[in-house]
Amino acid sequence: MNRRPDTPVVTLQKPALRHEAPFLQAVRRSRTLHRGFASPPASSDAYRQYLKSLRRENRLGFLVTLEDAGELVGVVNVNEIVRGVFQSAYLGYYAFVPHAGQGLMRQGLRRVIGRCFRDEKLHRLEANIQPENERSLALVAALGFAKEGYSPRYLKIGGKWRDHERWAIRSEQWR
Repeated sequence: MNRRPDTPVVTLQKPALRHEAPFLQAVRRSRTLHRGFASPPASSDAYRQYLKSLRRENRLGFLVTLEDAGELVGVVNVNEIVRGVFQSAYLGYYAFVPHAGQGLMRQGLRRVIGRCFRDEKLHRLEANIQPENERSLALVAALGFAKEGYSPRYLKIGGKWRDHERWAIRSEQWR
């Protein structure tokens, strides 16, 4: 893993009820960062619905946390997992303030991608990113994803249909 020596190490945790309060605090702290790009669960009911959704076979969720302090760095979701001849899924992710832009989500995503290819035996992961989200575009490019296309009005985020670029990586491309 290419990590600066002074960068803290992250770990992955399965989202649980015990994370509700710190998760909701992190969401509140990160409203400006997420505005227009992500719509994380922002209430107790929404968080519990999120946990319930992770019980489905076609979803995985991970909290990226600081290994030493246990602080929430961000979230990575593996959505719409399709098995059989496809072996594919969509990645969704977002960081929390004050940890955004420090290389920590890169570590977390690298770990999740490794699990998806190694443990889940997936063949392809796709990330759909708004063209204005330069940090996220740089992140997936640095992880080896390739841009595959452009989808106008692809996802409804923050009440608006938003254009997205489609980026993907296959298991044989993963290093």
